[in-house]
Amino acid sequence: MAGNQPDTGQDAAGQDAPPLTGHRRIQDYLKTLDSSPGVYRMLDGQARVLYVGKARNLRARVSSYARPTGHSPRIARMIRETASMMFLTTRTEAEALLLEQNLIKQLKPRYNVLLRDDKSFPNILVAKDHAYPQIRKHRGARKEKGEYYGPFASAGAVNRTLNQLQKVFLLRNCTDATFESRTRPCLLYQIRRCSAPCVGHVSPEQYGALVRDAERFLQGKSTNMQAELAAEMQAASDAMEFERAAALRDRIRALTQVQSAQGINPQGVAEADVIALHAEGGQACIQVFFIRAHQNWGNHDYYPRTGGTEAPEEILQAFVAQFYDGKEPPRQLILSHDLEDRDLMAEVLSDKAGRKVGIVVPQRGEKAELVAGALRNARESLGRRMSESAAQSRLLAGLAGAFDLPSPPARIEVFDNSHIQGAHAVGAMIVAGPDGYMKSQYRKFNIRGDTLTPGDDFGMMREVLTRRFRRLLKEDPDRDSDLWPDLLLIDGGAGQVAAVGGILAELGVVDLPYIGVAKGVDRDAGKEEFHRPGKPPFALRRNDPVLYFVQRLRDEAHRFAIGAHRAKRSKAVGVTPLDDIPGIGGTRKRALLAHFGSAKAVSRANLADLKAVDGISAGLAETIYDFFHDRG
Repeated sequence: MAGNQPDTGQDAAGQDAPPLTGHRRIQDYLKTLDSSPGVYRMLDGQARVLYVGKARNLRARVSSYARPTGHSPRIARMIRETASMMFLTTRTEAEALLLEQNLIKQLKPRYNVLLRDDKSFPNILVAKDHAYPQIRKHRGARKEKGEYYGPFASAGAVNRTLNQLQKVFLLRNCTDATFESRTRPCLLYQIRRCSAPCVGHVSPEQYGALVRDAERFLQGKSTNMQAELAAEMQAASDAMEFERAAALRDRIRALTQVQSAQGINPQGVAEADVIALHAEGGQACIQVFFIRAHQNWGNHDYYPRTGGTEAPEEILQAFVAQFYDGKEPPRQLILSHDLEDRDLMAEVLSDKAGRKVGIVVPQRGEKAELVAGALRNARESLGRRMSESAAQSRLLAGLAGAFDLPSPPARIEVFDNSHIQGAHAVGAMIVAGPDGYMKSQYRKFNIRGDTLTPGDDFGMMREVLTRRFRRLLKEDPDRDSDLWPDLLLIDGGAGQVAAVGGILAELGVVDLPYIGVAKGVDRDAGKEEFHRPGKPPFALRRNDPVLYFVQRLRDEAHRFAIGAHRAKRSKAVGVTPLDDIPGIGGTRKRALLAHFGSAKAVSRANLADLKAVDGISAGLAETIYDFFHDRG
């Protein structure tokens, strides 16, 4: 059921009255609402969504906003701005909670608690599509065949665990293509990090036993593993198999080192996420610790956007609902504060996981100690962030003063290009603001201009900026979102600035400040010149903090552009004419290259030789031959 548009009405003199807003407007909706569960949206006079909420009883929930007094400053402000409402009824409150989170994620309302910088977490994958399973880091959807272990809080945590597994269990991490092409052991075998299954130094059965041991370790079932290895070592020694005994001895030592490094792991918690909130000065930090298989697999901090007056229960309720949207919850959540509706959240997460998910707020014991540790980290992280934010605010204010901006910029976009004589050209955009670098907002642009002269930096910048601002104008023509920049920084001098001005003028974006950052005399860092439209270039003092700030922004854009260019170039290195042949995927491409040695040799092969390649049928062999010889 959708809400009505604001009433216009007439005053006593018959003149059009301004639309009702605030609690009086909300009161009008009570006549049409019943006690069904559902989701409501509060909109301002321009139909922008201010807030999304769910209710067990829509009429009762909305009536609380219809009161003229008794609200927190944040809620009172939201009510004053409300010009209309929309409603969607659901069968259950659990459905309402799920719908609420979908709408919050999609609409990002100003008055909701919003989880920022959300991302997927890496896992460890033991791939099971090969006689010698590979172990590697995996991020994203779990589509590949194998066993997944995680999540880990960071790529670093995964890499450390993979390093430990290599030391103890000697599992391979090379790709299948590398595995198939090996003729002798690689360096990892020489430094005792791999058992060299690629050249037959270990049988499939022996390697399978190593894989099973590694999985037992990842599942937290390693209690008896050391004793079993010691018994095997003794048996090998008794049988005078001293090389095998030495290898088992090295594995025992590595396992001992791993276990001693994991002394902080909880004994009574097998699988849980520990979530702790610390709020101060209108800001909040939430720490999430991942406990899997009685092991601490790292932590990650979040800084949700809040109004500064929400209760901890409200912030955590919103965080948990948004955090597990798209992530599988563990068997237990251990929280520092209770939720607004703990039972409902447990029901929704249990349905999502297909098993029971418990939510506890411990007061004593090991779980309370875990929460205390997470709270300490949250408090320290928020303190560091507030200190950095104060310094960043001073830099932004200094930037505004140096460049005559009307106010400190909340969003700075920095653009750069990277190429080698025009080849593999990539444009890059980084974003910075009061909280530092906004890496989730970084963008790269593969330069498409076929008519560009190689190395035409002006043409590349034109394409990048045109694509960037055409999309912005399409998504937000009214320019009332926080996706619009307050300042553009361009790598270049007067010519680049003039080009940027022309591009923006063509698009109708005429009031956006932009500045060119040129290297200056001798291209020396510290002697940068700044170019603005219609004004002479100028420089900042060599020791000015604003100068260092701009240098860091420019260097970050350059780093990001170089990385994107290298990735594009590396990808292009592996491209061959075989990629354009219908029916040739990665496996058949590798088979052809392994058989003939190169794509050029494939192009010269006769039909009989093509048919002799494993996995290449007679029909596909004819397709390949026709592709290179233009038959028919």
